[in-house]
Amino acid sequence: MTQQATPDERRPANDGRKAAARNRAALVAAAREICAEYGLSAPLSAIARRAGVSQGVLYRHFPDRSAVASAVLEENVREIEQAAAEEGVDTARILGVLTWHLTESAAFISIVHADGTDDRPSAPLYMRHLSERVERALLRHVADDHLMAAIPGDLMIAIAMVSGAATGATREQRERRARAAWRLLGVEIGPLQPFDG
Repeated sequence: MTQQATPDERRPANDGRKAAARNRAALVAAAREICAEYGLSAPLSAIARRAGVSQGVLYRHFPDRSAVASAVLEENVREIEQAAAEEGVDTARILGVLTWHLTESAAFISIVHADGTDDRPSAPLYMRHLSERVERALLRHVADDHLMAAIPGDLMIAIAMVSGAATGATREQRERRARAAWRLLGVEIGPLQPFDG
């Protein structure tokens, strides 16, 4: 005999949309961590494991590797744009956020070098678009008479120079070398940290 539910008894709410949003956020966070360690060719299975979801869930949100990479890079660029839009922010603070991304993520460095100045067909269009967004966000805060703003494209060249210097086996080594590169360029940067809202 089956037991019928009384009107006061309720089924648990279907959490589908909230769970999907949580899963996507967990996947992007995991992908940022994994791609920071291994670059854009990181194994998708490692991303799913780190996020605590199955590979099937990963593929529902991101059908292929480029979709994962796009989501990670989009999140990095969004943080720089948010830092640049913050009330009363100075250039040093924004460059600190940008440099944190350079020292944390091999994947992020790839958009710095995708500015399209040499018309490389190998740089995907979305990477060029992200590079342009970074440049626009930063140029709003760089004085017109600053060396990095003297000629169009110079800002991204300076950032590419810093990214090239930001090498080393440990984050501390990469940070030290990135700071040294900015210092040699005569540019002050703030604390190297992610944008925290």
